[in-house]
This record gives sequence, structure tokens and C-alpha cells, in this order.
Amino acid sequence: MPDSYINGLLGGCLIGLGSLLAMIASGKVPGISGVFGRLLRPSTKDKSWRITFLLGLVSGAFLLFQFNADAARFVIPGGRSLIVFAIAGLVVGFGTRLGGGCTSGHGVCGMGMGVKDSIVATFVFMAAGFVTVFVFNLFLSAS
Repeated sequence: MPDSYINGLLGGCLIGLGSLLAMIASGKVPGISGVFGRLLRPSTKDKSWRITFLLGLVSGAFLLFQFNADAARFVIPGGRSLIVFAIAGLVVGFGTRLGGGCTSGHGVCGMGMGVKDSIVATFVFMAAGFVTVFVFNLFLSAS
């Protein structure tokens, strides 16, 4: 099995394990958009675990980039400006609010628990992602 498959398998297992541990520790589904979105609300009382969770995500990525020089090549596509990433982030943020959750909440936790809404949402955003990549590559190759 090529290294990229092994890395993906290990990464997926770690994401699942991390989600399970976060759910056990907090009693809540650790969807990133929900964790972050509720952190911005002044009325949220359980901010400490949310901050810890998000700091863990950011520091994990930081450590990966420090110890694996090739990691950025897989995460950050070449030739894209920071403005494109910022716009994409805003569109994704809007979509997560519109869809009632993100890939981690629906795709990892919701599907893992067999929640029908999450299964449908995951199929919809995966299909939308496939179409977006297809159309983007179609226009990119035409120019």
C-alpha cells in the first residue's frame, strides 16, 4: 500500500479517535463550526474546552509543518493567493451555517452516530465539492 494511503488511513483513525475523545470529555459533538461559532457568542459559558480544542487543532497543524516539510505541499495548493483562501474560508463558513454544521460535525461525528440528517448533508456537500472541483479544473485547463 503506498505511503499516501497509509497516511490517510492513520490520519482518518486519529480524527475519529480525537472526535470520540472530545465527545466523551465534553459531552458534545465536536464539529469545528459549532465549536468556533459558539465561542464567539458572549452567552456561551463553556468556553474553556472550546478554546483548548481549537488550540489543539492549530498547534497540531503547526507541529506537522515543523516536522514534515512535505506537509504543506498536500495542504496548500500552489499558485493560490491568500485572498483566494480568505474568500474560500468565508464561503465555507457561510455554507456550514446554512447546512447546520461542517464536515467534522456531520461527516465524522454525525455519520459515525448514524444520524440521517448528517448522512444526507455529507452526501450533499461531497457532491457539491466534486462538482466545484470539476468546474474549477475545467475553467483552469481552458485558460
